[in-house]
Order: sequence, then C-alpha cells, then structure tokens
Amino acid sequence: MSAAIDLASYAGSDPIFTIAEEVFGAMIDTEPETLREWFGPAPGFGDPTYAWVDVGGESPGRVLLTTERSTATRVTRGLLGLGPDEAVEDADFVDALGEVANVLGGNVKALVPDPGALSLPRVSHAAPDGPVRDLVHELLLDWRGACLVISVWSLP
Repeated sequence: MSAAIDLASYAGSDPIFTIAEEVFGAMIDTEPETLREWFGPAPGFGDPTYAWVDVGGESPGRVLLTTERSTATRVTRGLLGLGPDEAVEDADFVDALGEVANVLGGNVKALVPDPGALSLPRVSHAAPDGPVRDLVHELLLDWRGACLVISVWSLP
C-alpha cells in the first residue's frame, strides 16, 4: 500500500481526513465540525482500543483506528444512537467499532488501484499482531476533545 496511495496528488487535502469526516458525519456525530485535526503529539492511551481491517491485493495494507476505550465507547453510543448514560454491551461495542473500521477501510480501499478484498473487521484491546512493513499514513484527529488515530500500514 505504500506506493499505492499517492497522497500528494490530492492537492493539499488529506483524503483520509475527508473519509473520516464523512464517516463521522454520516454515522456517529451529525453536528458539524466536531472532528478536527489533532495538534501536537498523540497522547499515550492508558486503555487503548484498536479496530482494523486489512486490504488484500497487489499492495496489501491495514487501516487501523486507535483510541482510548472511553472514546470508543462514545463512538459506539453515537453510532447506535444511545444516550450518554446508557450502558454499552460488549457485543455492541465490538460490532460498532468493527463497522467504523470496515467503513473507513472500504473508503481507503477505494483510493488504491487494483485492491483486493477487505478482511473482516477486528476489534481488540491489544494492538494487532503480525508483520507490517511500513507506516504509509497517520492522521491524528480531535473528536470533541478526544484523540483518535487513523493509520494506514503496508503489509508484506
């Protein structure tokens, strides 16, 4: 995926940010401009959650969403239309975060010439294992004061 996504060809706009903005606006948070670029280094996540899909094809890659568990729970509530105090079941949490990763991955896949199929989404409190080759792109986002990281990795 390293050579497959030419971000320079997007004339100064980050297509991954555009994808994230559209996904959040359509699925999670309809209030405008709640998703922005995060300024500064990524915070250390004390209780991280990872959601990802792999893209097959000639240039295989991984689209990975990383955030704090509490932020992932808020994303789940937004996606499911739950109130701020409503409980989030584990199955709903995994389904919601997996769906977000799947939609992000599907949109990133559209940027890659000759992509293969998407894997099933995975959600975990541990970073994905297995070999990765290179970090292709990393985008730090601020959603209502919380950091989310979308990274795109090339796979061997």
